Amino acid sequence: MSSFDKPTDHRMPQDAQSADSRSVTEAALFEAFGGVRGMVETTVPGLVFVAIYTVKRDIHVAAIAALGLSLVLGLARLVRKDTLKHAFSGVFGVAFGAVFAMMSGDAKNFYLPGMLYSLGLAIAYIVSSIVGYPLMGLILGPVFKENLSWRTRNPGRKVAYTKASWAWGLILLAKSAILFPLYWWGDATQLGWVKVALGIPPMLLSVYLTWIFLSKAPPPIDVFAEMEAAERAEREAKANATAR
Repeated sequence: MSSFDKPTDHRMPQDAQSADSRSVTEAALFEAFGGVRGMVETTVPGLVFVAIYTVKRDIHVAAIAALGLSLVLGLARLVRKDTLKHAFSGVFGVAFGAVFAMMSGDAKNFYLPGMLYSLGLAIAYIVSSIVGYPLMGLILGPVFKENLSWRTRNPGRKVAYTKASWAWGLILLAKSAILFPLYWWGDATQLGWVKVALGIPPMLLSVYLTWIFLSKAPPPIDVFAEMEAAERAEREAKANATAR
């Protein structure tokens, strides 16, 4: 029985309920974002690129090395039968950057696709929060087996998802505000080293704030369990009617 399937016990001490909520939230965040390993895997190829480019000043060698490492990391996830989205998302991101840099002849363009993605994601987090569909809720709702029940049936969780989405959006905007001026006016090595330095810490802060907001929110409503219960009740009602 998973943590999501445990029946709510109102006699459970409040501290125990809070601890259980925190552990479930932590597990869901690790599943959604790939954990610390996923953060490292998105940072290391960029580190390899800037390190090799700093020494050799060869875009093709640096890009191919970064892409090769990303492929190895992706294959390792496949061998371990990890989630495919974590295995391929990093590979595609590095591949776009590598091709863009080699075609343009500008090493800074290795980082541009990722920077544009982060900026677009920041805008999506903020806009979705403003319109009442916080992106963090859309991402984590299926992970918690609550889908969109938080919008109408669990207002406390909607507030938590909105706060988390604002946190992600503002943190990513701050990151973009540092990186884009370097892209325009700095050189490739400056941009590369700063981007590597800004790889893991902002994401850790975003995940931590999300964990704080959700661990203090009401527990999710397991809509899958509700549907299964309704189906069982319907089958039992039909069986009783047939028996009569």
